[in-house]
Amino acid sequence: MTKKIVVTGIGATSPLGGTARDSWKALLAGESGASTIDAEWVSKYEIPVTFAAQAKVPSADVLARHEVKRLDPSSQFALIAGREAWADAGAPEVAPERLAVDWSTGIGGVWTLLDAWDTLRERGPRRVLPMTVPMLMPNGPGAAIGMDLHARAGIRTVVSACASSTEAIVNAYDHLQQGFADVVIAGGSEAAIHPLPIASFAAMQALSRRNDDPTTASRPYDVTRDGFVLGEGAAALVLETEEHAKARGARIYAEVLGGAVTSDAYHITAPDPEGSAAARAMIAAIEGAGATLADVKHINAHATSTPVGDIAEYNALRRVFGAGLDDIAVTATKASTGHLLGGAGAIEALFTVLALHERVAPPTINLTEQDPEIPLDVVTSPRALGNGELLAISNSFGFGGHNAVAAFRAI
Repeated sequence: MTKKIVVTGIGATSPLGGTARDSWKALLAGESGASTIDAEWVSKYEIPVTFAAQAKVPSADVLARHEVKRLDPSSQFALIAGREAWADAGAPEVAPERLAVDWSTGIGGVWTLLDAWDTLRERGPRRVLPMTVPMLMPNGPGAAIGMDLHARAGIRTVVSACASSTEAIVNAYDHLQQGFADVVIAGGSEAAIHPLPIASFAAMQALSRRNDDPTTASRPYDVTRDGFVLGEGAAALVLETEEHAKARGARIYAEVLGGAVTSDAYHITAPDPEGSAAARAMIAAIEGAGATLADVKHINAHATSTPVGDIAEYNALRRVFGAGLDDIAVTATKASTGHLLGGAGAIEALFTVLALHERVAPPTINLTEQDPEIPLDVVTSPRALGNGELLAISNSFGFGGHNAVAAFRAI
């Protein structure tokens, strides 16, 4: 029998705010989290892109000193988001053997890895910290949450580039359906605002070069878009069966209808311009939820602000919804947050959940001249989604041709 899965807790630390609610408030206000990077390495290495969407609240302002010292920034963000989501859910009383974590990252502990390499080269092997490997592991963020909350039903980590955390949420839904746990903390984190990833993304011409105006650099669907803005942070959702949630009197934000994962098998970095596999993921997510295409009223698009990527996603959307796409409110929240890579799907799922909960679609900022090749109904100021049945999807696509779509419904 299919169980009803619901969201009962949310948490985040993002370029827009140090909590889920602060991030949502800033998103609705049309704020941008992008700013110039104030670090000596920008000039030292002559980094061609000098800005990013950095976490608004430093981890050191939230975590204990020993936690900051022993965790890579990607794990620090995860722990902050996970703890907030858990508290927001009312700290459910659940047996450790019935509590799981489905987490994700696209890159993992890049700061730890590269700092350790510098230490090895400059100071020798005896100065490399013994915690280096545990700190750089991609499963480190999920493990940090799992150990903090004593989750013993399983701590699983997905690494599928920018589709990672949406896939983790889909996995969490499946694990609850399969009875592996009663409660799952799902989400993703990333902390890759480091000279090497920025230099690499810049070399492939994936990043915006608007160094003189960072706040308007991420501009999905605009004719002048020139690349994405690298972001950092984490977001977490507490998922549980409706039966479990109601039995403990929990507040419910929205229903999770499941999702789907496909792959392009097309190119390591470029999306399939026809969007056929991405379209299959959307159709599978919607049909798997027992819904129809006409039920979808809101889409949180992947929309990174790259010239090629935005059009490829539009082609996939049009392939799925046809003329019906014109009646769907589309939001591209990366315009405000930048691109959190492996954490992107989690923060966007969180925004989708809040959009359903409050029945308002958040805005897409920086859209001054919409690309005529992408004729979507893009939300540019907060828009009421109305009463009645309300279903939304959140899209994530990643390097390697990964496609992940999660579906949600208003309660």
